[in-house]
Amino acid sequence: MVNLLQWVFGVIIMLSSVFSALYSFRARRETNAKLRGLYTSRMNISMGIMLIFIALIQMFMFSGSSLRVVVGALFILLGLFNLFAGLRNHSHFTRLQ
Repeated sequence: MVNLLQWVFGVIIMLSSVFSALYSFRARRETNAKLRGLYTSRMNISMGIMLIFIALIQMFMFSGSSLRVVVGALFILLGLFNLFAGLRNHSHFTRLQ
């Protein structure tokens, strides 16, 4: 069961990392400000998901030490902030179009 969870979390991390890089590249190449904001918000959502799952792997799959738990909690907070900011900005830029 733990092995399956590691594989699933790993695949989610890889996919969100690829989407984050893709949207970052598209946002930097876009000249239209509305589309640039939309791509940036999607990048933030992908990055938030990636950080949350990295923290979950770190906190639950390995032996617990206080430093590991603190770093995992910081990653979760950073991931939740990116996810929230990305969702908020995505709703803002979709209303503009």
